Amino acid sequence: MSRVIVTVCRSCPAGQDGLAGRLRTALGADAFLREVDCMSGCTRPSTVAFRAEGKTAYLFGEITEADIPNLVIFLRLYSASEDGNLSDARPLGSLREKAIARIPG
Repeated sequence: MSRVIVTVCRSCPAGQDGLAGRLRTALGADAFLREVDCMSGCTRPSTVAFRAEGKTAYLFGEITEADIPNLVIFLRLYSASEDGNLSDARPLGSLREKAIARIPG
């Protein structure tokens, strides 16, 4: 299984507020978290992306600290998926409405 890379935009409001550190703590060793200066999701800040080799990548926007539990659930489901696609997004709660893009692997 390939390692999941979670990318947080540090230019977005939540990124400037320390979202990456709180998300890193919540995800633990289950993902590699990195920050970048801008992910060009400015119309729906704050943005977070998930990707792993050979899997569909996801970009979420309008992320707040309140979304961290749903991001952890997403990571668990994404990691367990062979191709990164989820058969049922309902466990993600409001996060499923914050998807900006799904990029085939």
